[in-house]
Amino acid sequence: MTDLKDRLLDAALMHVPFDGWSEATLRAAAADLGVPLADARAACPRGAMDLAIAFHKRGDQAMLARIRAADLGGMRFRDRVTMAVRARLEVIEDKEAVRRGATLFALPQNAATGARLIWGTADAIWTELGDTSEDINWYTKRATLSGVYSATVLYWLGDTSPGHAATWDFLDRRIGEVMQIEELKARARKSPVLSRLMTGPNWLGGRIRKPRGAARDDLPGSWAAPRR
Repeated sequence: MTDLKDRLLDAALMHVPFDGWSEATLRAAAADLGVPLADARAACPRGAMDLAIAFHKRGDQAMLARIRAADLGGMRFRDRVTMAVRARLEVIEDKEAVRRGATLFALPQNAATGARLIWGTADAIWTELGDTSEDINWYTKRATLSGVYSATVLYWLGDTSPGHAATWDFLDRRIGEVMQIEELKARARKSPVLSRLMTGPNWLGGRIRKPRGAARDDLPGSWAAPRR
């Protein structure tokens, strides 16, 4: 994030509750900073959309800092994932900015950008927690967590319970459901009959590889040629 974009984001946040992530917000932020609108547009070519994206990514970075400061040693893995998602929400200081962002990214022309941001959050969590998967599991883990995170955010936006207790209960139930699916998959792998039935799909999934390096955001990654 450029320094100017960072400053524009800080200035924009007081206007977002009234004008959303809009052209009016970008103009107001530039005016507050005494920055020429042309410079603001150069820092944010897509206008306030770039500020909304920067706001989301700033939250991801704050989440990572909180995860790294936590003592994860005695936690079950499911509790680590739960803590990470909860940390992502707890670092948000302005719920209305998130609400306005959800409205922005719900528009058809912005849906793909919103999906990439959520995927990025899920990827940041799994990577920080030490995920070592290389095949199709890399994708399924992030897809599943993206769904959990999205549902939890929507619940959190409407939650008025003290300390968002209802949201944390909701999150725990969603993580529990995911873990039940993983347990069923593990049992299926141990079943001789189901293992034989899954030979083809497992072979296919094993050939898919996660993205590498600069191509990390390009899906579906790569294909591993079978060994000869």
